Amino acid sequence: MPVTNGAGAGVFVKIMLPGGTGHIGRYLSQSLADRGHDVVVVGRQDGRESSAGIRHVRWDGHTAGTWAAEVDGCDAVINLAGRSVSCRYTDANLREMMDSRVDSARAVGEAIRQAAEPPRVWLQMSTATIYAHRFDAPNDEATGILGGDETGVPGYWAYSVDIAKAWEAEQERTETPETRKVALRAAMVMDPYRGGVFDVLLRMVRLGLGGPVAGGAQYVSWIHHLDLLRAVVLLLDREDLAGPVNLAAPNPLPHREFMRVLRAARRIPIGLPATRWMTELGAFAMRSDTELLLKSRRVVPGRLVAEGFSFDFPDWPSAAADLVRLSGNPGS
Repeated sequence: MPVTNGAGAGVFVKIMLPGGTGHIGRYLSQSLADRGHDVVVVGRQDGRESSAGIRHVRWDGHTAGTWAAEVDGCDAVINLAGRSVSCRYTDANLREMMDSRVDSARAVGEAIRQAAEPPRVWLQMSTATIYAHRFDAPNDEATGILGGDETGVPGYWAYSVDIAKAWEAEQERTETPETRKVALRAAMVMDPYRGGVFDVLLRMVRLGLGGPVAGGAQYVSWIHHLDLLRAVVLLLDREDLAGPVNLAAPNPLPHREFMRVLRAARRIPIGLPATRWMTELGAFAMRSDTELLLKSRRVVPGRLVAEGFSFDFPDWPSAAADLVRLSGNPGS
């Protein structure tokens, strides 16, 4: 059972992070360890050394193997496993995205189901991509439109939505009567660390390529990584919250404005715009996909706001300025 620290936040004796060796998992695990949690990171890579408050165990990402014994008696599981979306959306890569998410969720669910003393909560990473490509209104958890049936967009975009739906469905169908389940529908997480989304965007701005893409009317939903960490702590503690929760700042904005603000924060006045075909070439060169830039993700955190969660960075100008400062690139 959790105890309480001086700040009033619940401290779980043991938290497991399957997929915790990825970009977000690295700083989430460290943040939880710094709060006094015993963190067990489950990953597919060997050679990970344990550190204060963090242990590493190995899994295959698909089955409930020997690592599943660690689930028995732990207080919480935060499953972050899944192939990175920063890749070309080939048939093989899309299939791997699907399999890595569904299989890992199934394995985690099986480990929880078999545990004699199951965890009290299972936070499952999901994605804001589950919502429809739209410009007219924001998507919250109650009234948002799930994607997959939009017209006028590439057909393979629907498969990204199918992945998100299957990911959540695998968690939902697992019977865990003693374990509360939350699906984390995360927008683009903006952090100052190398290899993240913000790092890529800042590099484009420094190269003078930080202009609007394909007109820039598509919405960008995002969340500052510190607000993400605080939201995760809230969802660990609040035993009355279950089901889908949007992890996004309350003020998404069009891409052209998003990039204008980032250029201003980095003190770079000019950013060359990119047409759709130029975006295709750039994505091919970066081994990524245009969906990440062209889909309008207008997502808002309805449930977090309703629960009184206070964002430290609700607006992009303050978040961009802080992230530029933290990244060590304040401009001249």
